Amino acid sequence: MAPKKSAAAASNPAPAPAPTTSTTTTTTTTTNTAPSVAVAKPSASDPQSINQVSWNIVEHYQKTTPQRTKLLDVFMAFLVVVGGLQFAYCILAGNYPFNAFLSGFSATVGQFVLTASLRIQTTEANKAEFPSVSPERAFADYVVGSLILHFFCVNFIN
Repeated sequence: MAPKKSAAAASNPAPAPAPTTSTTTTTTTTTNTAPSVAVAKPSASDPQSINQVSWNIVEHYQKTTPQRTKLLDVFMAFLVVVGGLQFAYCILAGNYPFNAFLSGFSATVGQFVLTASLRIQTTEANKAEFPSVSPERAFADYVVGSLILHFFCVNFIN
């Protein structure tokens, strides 16, 4: 809604200022004989640049990642899929034996965390952070942690 004008402002409009002097201006234009080339910058939403970046990431991952680490990554992706399926089943079909859902979902999440820990400890780039942990010791810790995790999950089901 527009504001209302007062009666005094509406009856006495402000006079326009009168021009005082006139000046003459001259403009000169120069022509550039060099051809102009428009260079388009790739935007962040450009699908071609996004595809190129993702392809470079995949190539770098395949070249520099050892086979053992790739196997751990595939297992972690499997755990994410299984956890997602369990959660979707709980939402769609119900969670009547709620202890079973909690046990299965916590086993999946716990195994993912243990696998991520194993991956961090066995990566060559992290050797400076874990100087006293050999790959065999890290795997033994992983197995013992997995056994304890699954023991509690099986007992939680009843």
